[in-house]
Amino acid sequence: MKRFIGVLLSLFSLMPFESCFAENNDPVVFSFATVGDSRAEASAELNRQDRIWLQNTKAWSRIMREVTVQRPNAFFFNGDMIFGYTNDVHEMNRQYAYWRGMVTRLQEDGVYVVPVPGNHEVQLISKDAAGKVKKVANQSNENAWRENMGDLILDAARWKATTGTDIESFNLENMPQIGGDDNISTNQQQLSYSFDVGFMHFAVLNTDPVGNDGHAPVNWLKADFDAATARGKKRFFVFGHKPAFTYAFKPGVGLDGLDLFPENLNAFWSVIESSKATYFCGHEHIFNMNQPAKNRGGVAWQVLVGSGGSPFRVKPHESDNPVDRTYAWALVKVHTSGIVDIEAYGFDENFGSTKLLQKFSI
Repeated sequence: MKRFIGVLLSLFSLMPFESCFAENNDPVVFSFATVGDSRAEASAELNRQDRIWLQNTKAWSRIMREVTVQRPNAFFFNGDMIFGYTNDVHEMNRQYAYWRGMVTRLQEDGVYVVPVPGNHEVQLISKDAAGKVKKVANQSNENAWRENMGDLILDAARWKATTGTDIESFNLENMPQIGGDDNISTNQQQLSYSFDVGFMHFAVLNTDPVGNDGHAPVNWLKADFDAATARGKKRFFVFGHKPAFTYAFKPGVGLDGLDLFPENLNAFWSVIESSKATYFCGHEHIFNMNQPAKNRGGVAWQVLVGSGGSPFRVKPHESDNPVDRTYAWALVKVHTSGIVDIEAYGFDENFGSTKLLQKFSI
């Protein structure tokens, strides 16, 4: 008996006292991981497999393996899971099929995958009369998104079987409406959507709707948040592909998010701040977590994890921040009290050991 007690005491001595008992006093009721941008670009550096599927299979596979060990309930993928940029349905379906095959392990290991549309899924590339490249959302690509991702958005029975929790207040008709104040011109079903889990509210946004690329559906989001608040929801999480605020990892970085359209950005971030929501995004192939409006009294965080395998936005020696060329994801743990822990993990471009990059609580 004395030996048994001694072993227990030695185990507890390996961790801080607070860590031993904090989770028992305030247990985690729900957790999720999130990342975006695993697609690759045609390059001689890719192996033959990835040249066909245009996927960074090695990095994305490792992220999924490590996320599985962390055992979150869900995994939100913030867009650009395929290279896309084509209206060739056969090619789109092939790329989607490869990505869906990769995430099957997550689903079967008890992690529900929630997809978020990115510009590579919904846009086409063309050139105007002056030869300038244009990236414009296309209705046929929105349809291809629904055909390839619709079964995940959202299967309440599968969610329950996978996560052990219930989805509430999910309605396929709750989406930005055509002709409304958000300048929507096509059906946004399963592109922008929301749902509740316990006291938490989750909203997914298409940041490149047809005819209004680079904009968040602010008016829909505000109405959606108001309804969720009336239902008593306390924690708000928003997922979109494009960042609200571009991360300037060096001087002169061009705007590449919702900040290209300041009026939409300001309205969007006002909604985020009013509900103390957290915004998770990708698009920039880099990791960064910050409070963009902190110097103005803001408390909301933008968690940029466009670091799922796509070519790093920052070139070697362009940045002094050692984590700017890191394959990184975020792990979010929601406690009974409502406290939310957000931790970022990642490994470098040489596939070294995984490290905790940053953490904070809200």
